[in-house]
Amino acid sequence: MEAQVLAALHEASGPATAAWVQERLGGDLAYTTVMTILSRLHAKQAVTRERSGRAYAWTPAADEAGLAALRMRRVLDGEPDRDAVLTSFVSTLSAHDEQLLRALLDRATADDPATNDGPTTADGPASADGSAAEPGTDRRR
Repeated sequence: MEAQVLAALHEASGPATAAWVQERLGGDLAYTTVMTILSRLHAKQAVTRERSGRAYAWTPAADEAGLAALRMRRVLDGEPDRDAVLTSFVSTLSAHDEQLLRALLDRATADDPATNDGPTTADGPASADGSAAEPGTDRRR
């Protein structure tokens, strides 16, 4: 249902009320259900809201790609072993997706001087906690 509400908000020409969203969804959902979904999306930072009289007007916080990225970050943040999750994710990428990810990471590194001066070890760049990767476990493929 969250995806349907977000899709409706993306169709809007500007901020939309819950009643507008309810109407676009065919009216099968109760107004209170639409409000609950919008409130949950707001708590997840997927939508923003501003007062419009006594109601709120809702807007998607990002485009579809941005919302997908937000969901991916939330999944990653919920996992206790980020390294294992990222390693598993990267190891299943297609060759094209891997090249795209490498290009994006290279661009981000070039654009951010702070990453150029990050911690390193004799074995190369250190992990986020400052430790080196175990020899033979180069996760960069």
